[in-house]
Amino acid sequence: MSTAEETLETAKTFKPKAAPLLNRVLDFLSSVRFGVVQLCILVVFSMIGMLIVQQNVQGFDAYYVSLTPAEKTVYGALGFFDVYHSWYFNALLLLLSLNIVLASIDRFPSAWKYISEPKLTATRDWLRNHKLHETFQIQASDAADAAAKVRKALDAGGMNTAVTETSYSEYGTDADGRKDFSSVRNVAGTVVFGEKGRLNRLGAYVVHVFLLTLFLGHFVALQTGFDADVRMVPGEKTDEIQLIRFDLDKKERFNVKLPFSMECTDISQTLINPNGNIDVSNTLDWSTKLKIEDPSYGVIDENVSLNKPLNYRGYRFFQAQTIPVGNARTITLDLTPASGGDPVQLKIERNGSAKLADGTEVQFEQFLPDFTFGPNGKPDTKSGEYNNPVAVLNVTPPNGTKTRIFAFAQKLPDNAPVGAPKLGYKWHLAEYEKSPLAHILSIKYDPFSAAFIAWYIGGFGLIGALCFVFFFSHRRVWAFVSRSADGNFEVTLAGEANRNQFGFEDKFKTIARSIRDDQ
Repeated sequence: MSTAEETLETAKTFKPKAAPLLNRVLDFLSSVRFGVVQLCILVVFSMIGMLIVQQNVQGFDAYYVSLTPAEKTVYGALGFFDVYHSWYFNALLLLLSLNIVLASIDRFPSAWKYISEPKLTATRDWLRNHKLHETFQIQASDAADAAAKVRKALDAGGMNTAVTETSYSEYGTDADGRKDFSSVRNVAGTVVFGEKGRLNRLGAYVVHVFLLTLFLGHFVALQTGFDADVRMVPGEKTDEIQLIRFDLDKKERFNVKLPFSMECTDISQTLINPNGNIDVSNTLDWSTKLKIEDPSYGVIDENVSLNKPLNYRGYRFFQAQTIPVGNARTITLDLTPASGGDPVQLKIERNGSAKLADGTEVQFEQFLPDFTFGPNGKPDTKSGEYNNPVAVLNVTPPNGTKTRIFAFAQKLPDNAPVGAPKLGYKWHLAEYEKSPLAHILSIKYDPFSAAFIAWYIGGFGLIGALCFVFFFSHRRVWAFVSRSADGNFEVTLAGEANRNQFGFEDKFKTIARSIRDDQ
């Protein structure tokens, strides 16, 4: 067998050794393509969580009822009613985090070299191979003066500069300008290096850090916390909140006991037009006053307003909505003595009471915005609007029996039975401060406040890091300065940027023009 045949036979039988399985798995997990695919899937699931009402969101009951049986079955089986707590969403976050960590470990050393070992020297051939390069001559008294002119132009462009003396060997050229590999010559010159935005090379890893921080805060908050709504009616007290969980067509309710009790002492609503309704479009702010009785910290008075949530022991209270049934925070009564005399005026807060001069106690029991008598003969309201407001009072004279009295805002005929004097007075509702029946507070629990801090830091930090990455760039310019045969100095200028190439091209031409004009 000839030597050529032996070589061909060897080439046929030789097979390159495959990389170890672990290395191939790690390369796949750290690949950019794999990470991008995961991000796209994460975006899809997040959109599902926004388009399909989640079970911990106010109004889920009505949404769930509106679905068809097939939709309920499919959405429930796939976990779409609680996407952010599903096993696949958490697994995706974990896998994406692993991809980010592995990709950072794999690529960070090469990016760090731009910081720790900037390329200060270059050859003329290497510079001429750049897409953006120019070669021209300048006049100078010596090499130091020529390098100073180049450095001046780079400094004017806002670059940090360094000057390095260098020499190297390169092939000569023949008469046609082609390389002559038979001749080697020594080239000596000065390399002026300028750069700007070096830290931009690390921008991707800053993005990774904030993205992982965001994922961590999101994961911890979802696994350890919960969301719930609680109705706050002045005078009511509770130490429990009720959570709702849906499992396909099964609705489960369970109570969560709080380590403290809450009593609603007052609710108020600031209206744009005091004579208007108490709906959202006519509201500037809602306010709920709470008395928190905590065995560990005692009694604390707090206020939850629309623009000022309350954060207490990892529980965050927000104004969610109101029950827009008209009520009154305070009422003002005009009492006209039946036997004649000066009228008496009383101001009473909701669930409060006041006393007359003779010791008669007047208790504010109920407010009916649109008074009517129900089918059972009991007082009721036809709507939540202030069409026919009435204050229901319990009046107790000294050593007497309690009497229910209705104080109407409208003027009643003298012969109307409900407007007849009672207990020596004619009762009239003169004024009232509008207020809803109750407020709904949204309670978000986070036992580790650092989780939400990490979530906010990660979110805002990610925005800042992305701006830093995409709106700034790392720009580098090299100039090889050497003496030419005619006694002048030849400048071979080249540059590159990691992004915004068009903007850098204009900057490069400005630098080259500045060097040529500095004669």
